[in-house]
Amino acid sequence: MVDGMELLQLLQQVLMLIEHIQQLIIHPIIMHLIILACALLLDLCVGEYPTRLHPTVWIGRVISLFKPRLKHNSRREYFNGLIFAVVLVAVVYLLAYSALSMLEVNNMVAMIIASILLLKSTFAIRAMEEHANAVINYLMHNDIVGARYSVSMIVGRDTSSLDEEHILSATIESVGESTVDGITAPLFYYALFGVAGALAYRAINTLDSMLGYRDAYHRQIGYASAKLDTIANYIPARLTALTMILASTLLGLDWRNAIRIMLRDRHKTPSINSGYPMSVVAGALRVRLEKIGYYRLGDGIEAITFEHCRLALRIMKLSSTLFVAGIVLPLLVVVHALL
Repeated sequence: MVDGMELLQLLQQVLMLIEHIQQLIIHPIIMHLIILACALLLDLCVGEYPTRLHPTVWIGRVISLFKPRLKHNSRREYFNGLIFAVVLVAVVYLLAYSALSMLEVNNMVAMIIASILLLKSTFAIRAMEEHANAVINYLMHNDIVGARYSVSMIVGRDTSSLDEEHILSATIESVGESTVDGITAPLFYYALFGVAGALAYRAINTLDSMLGYRDAYHRQIGYASAKLDTIANYIPARLTALTMILASTLLGLDWRNAIRIMLRDRHKTPSINSGYPMSVVAGALRVRLEKIGYYRLGDGIEAITFEHCRLALRIMKLSSTLFVAGIVLPLLVVVHALL
C-alpha cells in the first residue's frame, strides 16, 4: 500500500513533469514548430477558408477601397502608390504582431490557436491542387468551356480562346508559380518574422495581384507594389527552384533537363522570379509551357497531357515538403537561437 509520504512525492513528481512539459511547449522554437505543423495539417484537411473569413480577402477589400483614391492627383500617382503599399504592409504586420503579443501575455493557448489559423491563411496547398484537378476533370469530360473558366480562376490571362494544350500549359505554369507565392514564400517569411511576417508577405503579394499591372491605369499607382513583390519573392523563388530540381530527382523525372531549361529560359518571363520555378517544371516534365505572345519555356520533347499536370502537382507538394524540411525548419532554429 502506498503511504501518505509516497503519495505526496508521486504528486510532486507529476507536478514537476507537467511544469516541464509546459516550459517545453512555450519554448519559442517548439511553439513555432507546433504552429507550423498544425497550420500545414489544417490546410491539407480543410483547404481554403470561406471568403468572408479569409484575411487575404479582407486585405483585398482594403486595396479596392483605396485604389480609386490613388488616382486623384496624376502627378503624384507613383508617390501615392508607394506610400499606400508601405503603409498597408506595415499596418498588417503591426496589427498581427500586436494582437498575437497581447494574446501571448494573457492566454498562451489562444495565441497558439490564433497563430495557426492566421498562418494557414497565408498559403494554399490543397486549394491549388483542387483548382488544377478541376481543370483536368473538365478536359477529361471534353468540356472545353468549363476548363477555360476553371483555369481563369488561377491565371491572369484571357482564357476564352485557349485550346486544350494551352489550358494545360496555363495550369502547369500556375502550379509552378504558385508553389512560390502560394506556399514557400509565406512560409519563408514565417520562419524569419513569424506569423506577422507571413501576413505581411501576403499583403505584398495581394497588392501586386491587384495593382501591379503595366496598363495606363495601374502603371504608376502599382509600380511600388510590383517592385515590393519582386523583392519579396527574389530569394524564395530561387530556393524553391532548387527544391523542385531535387523533387524531380526523387520522382524519377528529368532533373538534368530541368537544370538545363532553368538556366536557359529563366529570364524569358516578364517577372525575374516566376521564370525559375516554371522553367524547372517545364524541363522536368519535358514539355513546352507557353503564354501566347509573351514567352515559351521548355523544348516540348513530349506533348503536354493530363498526366503532366498531375506530375506538376506532385512536384509542387514534394518540393514544398523539401522546402519546409530543408529551409524553413533550419531558419526557425537559427532565428530563434539568435534572439
